[in-house]
Amino acid sequence: MIWIGRILTGIFTLFMLVASISPKLIGADVAANSLRDLGWPEGYVLVIGVIELTCLILYLIPRTSTLGAILMTALLGGAMATQIRAENPLFSHILFSLYLGLFMWGGLWLRNAALRRLFPLHKQEMKYGADT
Repeated sequence: MIWIGRILTGIFTLFMLVASISPKLIGADVAANSLRDLGWPEGYVLVIGVIELTCLILYLIPRTSTLGAILMTALLGGAMATQIRAENPLFSHILFSLYLGLFMWGGLWLRNAALRRLFPLHKQEMKYGADT
């Protein structure tokens, strides 16, 4: 399970670095054009890239991984809201942030035993009279 979690985390990390963070940090035209097409001023490209990188670094550090995942979830929620406002297609654009979030949280859940205990896949039966 831990290795599958690491693989999902790796896929999420690689995608974020290559497709989202790097173009913003190097000032690629595609990043500025994408933001402009979504109604954002081009001046926010670098700021958003730095925020994404910060969230990703926090996510990759075991001690801060849950905080990083929560912050990245907020960022992905904002991206989803932007796609909705731009009236982009549902499955390819609007829900793309949800797909990324599932990879991110799935990877973290599989590699973090404390998170699995907090959010189990199934409820354990309560035994009456036993302290659990």
